[in-house]
Amino acid sequence: MAYDRDLDRRNARLSEPARRMISADNRRIVLVGARGWIGRSLLTLLHEALGPGDLMRRVVCFGSAEATVTLDDGTNLSQRPLSELSALDTMPSVLFHLAFLTKDKVAGMDADTYAQTNRALSRSVLEALDPIGVDRLFIASSGAAAFADDPAAASDLRLYGALKRADEDLFADWAEAQPAHRRAVIARIYSVSGPYINKHETYALASFIADALAGRPIEVRAPMRVLRSYVAVRELISFVFAQLLAGSGPAALRIDTGGEALELGEVAQVVADLVSGQVRRRPITEAGDNRYIGDDAAWQRALAGFGMAPVPLADQLAETMAYLAREHAPRRLVKRVTRW
Repeated sequence: MAYDRDLDRRNARLSEPARRMISADNRRIVLVGARGWIGRSLLTLLHEALGPGDLMRRVVCFGSAEATVTLDDGTNLSQRPLSELSALDTMPSVLFHLAFLTKDKVAGMDADTYAQTNRALSRSVLEALDPIGVDRLFIASSGAAAFADDPAAASDLRLYGALKRADEDLFADWAEAQPAHRRAVIARIYSVSGPYINKHETYALASFIADALAGRPIEVRAPMRVLRSYVAVRELISFVFAQLLAGSGPAALRIDTGGEALELGEVAQVVADLVSGQVRRRPITEAGDNRYIGDDAAWQRALAGFGMAPVPLADQLAETMAYLAREHAPRRLVKRVTRW
């Protein structure tokens, strides 16, 4: 079938349960890491749900430096430097902690410096929570946390995973210290899809879409089976809001993102079908799967608890393709030299 270049814009809505809870709640919404993939998606979804007036009234953005975040319709939001987070007025707030030096930064830094920088970032957020009135918190962890002690995992994955796991414990302890007042959702995010996808040279999905949009066969070169599970960013954010703003819930909910576990050749075929393209899957010659997948059964149960259903993979990938086709000419999407 043909993809729709405006599909992601039309589908840029939070789930109805999440929308109702946000409208009924009056907490300030604080974003740390507002210009990243999840941050920009969150702002776009809140803009649609709240309207421009309430967006400006309720949402405050922070990042590594002062900047402007511009949404698709031209709306500009100011991003303040993280050093100013603790200076916010005290009022009930939900905070999305999305900032972290990701695994790809390890290669260009001394390991100790990388670890110290991320720990300092986490301390800055933790120390600001109580002074500014945060009682609802989202921590964007990573599936890499599951590999922190895996001797077979690459060293950069182990380091990144260990730091993420430490964050999980740090912020869970904060929530559980006052369970009647605080609530945190700590999500180990595996693979996500949707608008504002970045790091085109790193993510296999962006590379697949670049090939498809350029009319090239999609090549999957891994000599072993590579299993991934995708969740739409809007699905993730909808669940987080519902869990944080519901009338009751655990002080700290730790959860893996889900999605059906598929071999990358199957994922590539879904992308190719959007443009009647082709896939070239290298023969699998090595035993042992490369697995980076969450707990889909637990994820679906969590969604169902709020009357939500997962976004089908074909819809996820069509929305991602629509965004990339509109925002980035195929020649600007980096084609990986060595990839899955």
